[in-house]
Amino acid sequence: MFGTNWSDPQTLWLNVTNLALGLVTLLAVLVLVGGIAWELVERRRKAHQLEGLDAEMLRLVSSPHVLPVPGLGLTMADGGEPLASPKEEQSQPRS
Repeated sequence: MFGTNWSDPQTLWLNVTNLALGLVTLLAVLVLVGGIAWELVERRRKAHQLEGLDAEMLRLVSSPHVLPVPGLGLTMADGGEPLASPKEEQSQPRS
C-alpha cells in the first residue's frame, strides 16, 4: 500500500506510527471544520431569530452591558446604573 513494505520488520513500526499520526491529523481537521460549520449555522440561526424584533429590543439584546438571565429577564452585566443615551445627555442642562 502506497509503496511501503508492511512485512518488513525494520519499517513496520514506522509505518504504523505514520498511519496513526495521519488518522489523528485527519480527525483534528474534521473536528475543526465541523466546529467552524457549527458556529456559522448558529450565527445564521441567531440572526434569523432576531430578524423579527423591533429596533429598541434589538438594541437591548445586542448591548454588551445586558445579559439574559432565565427567570429574571435582561439584567445589567456590571450591576451599575444604565447609561443615559446621547440624546438625553444633550437635552439635560449641565450644572
